[in-house]
Amino acid sequence: MNNQIQKDGVTYSKAESGYFEQRGLNRVAGKWLLYGLGIAAVISGDFSGWNFGIGEGGFGGLLIATFLIGAMYVGLAFSLSELSPALPHTGGAYSFARTAMGPWGGFITGLAENMEYVITTAVVGTFMVGYAQELLPKVDEVSVIPDWALLLFIYGAFLILNIIHVQLSLVVALVVAGLSVLALAVFFIAAATTGTFSVDNLFNIVPAEGGTAFLPFGTMGLLYAMPFAVWLFLGLEQLPLAAEESHDPKKDIPFALILGILTLFTLAILVVVLNTGVVGAEQIKAEGEPFFVGLTTVFQGNVSRTLLALTAIISFVASFHAIMFAYGRNIYSLSRAGYFPTALSKTLDKNKTPAVALITGAIIGYALVIIMWKSFYSEQSLTAASGILLNMAVFGAMIAYISQAVSYLIIKKMVINRPYVSPLGNAGAWVATIISTGTTLIILSNVLREGPGFDSYRWGLLGCVLWFIIGSIYFAVHAKNKMILSPEEEFAIEHRKS
Repeated sequence: MNNQIQKDGVTYSKAESGYFEQRGLNRVAGKWLLYGLGIAAVISGDFSGWNFGIGEGGFGGLLIATFLIGAMYVGLAFSLSELSPALPHTGGAYSFARTAMGPWGGFITGLAENMEYVITTAVVGTFMVGYAQELLPKVDEVSVIPDWALLLFIYGAFLILNIIHVQLSLVVALVVAGLSVLALAVFFIAAATTGTFSVDNLFNIVPAEGGTAFLPFGTMGLLYAMPFAVWLFLGLEQLPLAAEESHDPKKDIPFALILGILTLFTLAILVVVLNTGVVGAEQIKAEGEPFFVGLTTVFQGNVSRTLLALTAIISFVASFHAIMFAYGRNIYSLSRAGYFPTALSKTLDKNKTPAVALITGAIIGYALVIIMWKSFYSEQSLTAASGILLNMAVFGAMIAYISQAVSYLIIKKMVINRPYVSPLGNAGAWVATIISTGTTLIILSNVLREGPGFDSYRWGLLGCVLWFIIGSIYFAVHAKNKMILSPEEEFAIEHRKS
């Protein structure tokens, strides 16, 4: 490395000969493959997790929370639809924040997304283990395959798929996303036509003092339900990470983002209303497998439980696979610029997939699950470890959302070519900023609450703080003096005023 320059408080070197050739990507994704990737990343949230919001706010509280969080994601999706074609780099959120707020802003945003995607993949993997164990044979009620071994197999299988070929990986994401949406559609039709849906089921929670049938736990319950509504949308924002693998990022990514959020908003409302109306708000509020229970209620023994469980597993396959794609590109882009060790961004000569980044993220995610499980839940199934990790992922996501929305407002003032302009403009970004900030404060307030389950918020917050401290120390002590002029960094230097 030579020709060092200092800019924005960091030291850059021009890449040595062959550096970017060893870190190449192939443009293999069209608009429908990107749309499938976005839906796949989110779809498992329609199958589980969202229903815990009913325990906080009742049906009415979660319904309103879903509209509010949906509005946040609409504002974010349109903002990203403008930013991504203007800054068509794999860095995505990190790239936007780097241009708007400098190296530290870019790094903290990238680190937040790194935490979100690495840990979300791990959480979805634990859910897959839980469902898969329902299908596997048991001896004396003990599974023949231990949870830890099954999770290791899941990581290994999907690493191979993601590393072999990018286009094959994206086709698989589209197919499993389509099957998951089909499963939801079948359930919606059955719920509406078999007589199992009842409006009374939506309001069968006995109101607390001062509550109503619609808001049994009052306005505070509505607010506490908001973080759970996030699970119905989390992951769509990853699509800008595929910019350098898109055929035409200026058209493909806005198409996939906008159609994706409209699809997910529709599915979210239908799931919250119909699944709750079939099972009952009181019965579903603490159910670990709400969609599975809804299916068995609708079909009432006419379809085997094995088939129904397989139907639910498809959604987790979709999300695990798609979010693994996201953390791979996140690690790749931060490494290529020097924020992470540069060896992590090397791609395979033939397949042009970021294999080192994918494997590294898998090791970290798997290790975190095992550590949390052994430390807090060793007497329970592996899935019990998902609580702390899920809170870490949502913390990371909210920080990244706030940063991206604020970056839009800053970049909007810059002279940059914008192939797509959001019709929502600054208003969309402000909606995303305000609601994501409010949701973050609600999540933080849970740290102070007492009762079963709230320890997971405290440990989750501690985990987030440690993630940022370790990453920040590495950047401050080492990485900021050895940065590389990657496409994201060169663009930011050119367009950002010092």
